[in-house]
Amino acid sequence: MKVKTILVSQPEPKIENSPYFDLVERQKVKIDFRPFIHVEGVSSKEVRAQKVDLTKYTAIILTSRNSVDHFFRIAEELRFKVPDTMKYFCQSEAVAFYLQKYVVYRKRKIYVGKRTFSELSPLIKKYKNENFLLPSSDQLKLEVPAVLDDLGVAWKQATFYKTVVSDLSDLRDVYYDILVFFSPSGIKSLLENFPDFEQKNTRIAVFGNTTVKAAADNGLRVDIQAPTPETPSMTMALEKYIKQVNGKK
Repeated sequence: MKVKTILVSQPEPKIENSPYFDLVERQKVKIDFRPFIHVEGVSSKEVRAQKVDLTKYTAIILTSRNSVDHFFRIAEELRFKVPDTMKYFCQSEAVAFYLQKYVVYRKRKIYVGKRTFSELSPLIKKYKNENFLLPSSDQLKLEVPAVLDDLGVAWKQATFYKTVVSDLSDLRDVYYDILVFFSPSGIKSLLENFPDFEQKNTRIAVFGNTTVKAAADNGLRVDIQAPTPETPSMTMALEKYIKQVNGKK
């Protein structure tokens, strides 16, 4: 069956040159964007209940922009003045750049990884005598505690925000040829919103092995998968599939 409509379970890209927009132009398909999950901050009371005393930490590990926002939100709610001596270990350049929203960027105390968490570990190891706080969501990747434990550093994880299923009830009678997912949470949201969902002719595209597993565990058929050596991005995987079923363009 030909592909005419695609729903991507993420917010619409804010950049004009997104590969999704190029895909629309080249393959003449309609792509809608809708977050299937969203983030909600936990209260300062809930953070305190996790036995977190912000005054005890000399370094903060930041894995996303959400972790940046919610660390400083909680600090403000607890009336904790973040000292100038605080060290920040950012998983990527994007996170470090976003940190400038809250602090004056001084390279001597902001340490930046490349992309993955394991690539940040040499920098953390270099400062292994610090006391690290990891503000994160309630869904922490298993890699993160494993890396920190291997380093033998003093660290604590605390949930500062949660991943929550979005209300998608307005989509009940809307049909798409392809649904695109990037996390197990997206799959969970689909099935919580539509417990009677039947895949039938709907194609499902997934990114990452954990998302593939979540789809399979819930009895869904995966038709499009990324990353692969041939299609390292989701848009490349979608375009390859569309060309196959719609006829090459």
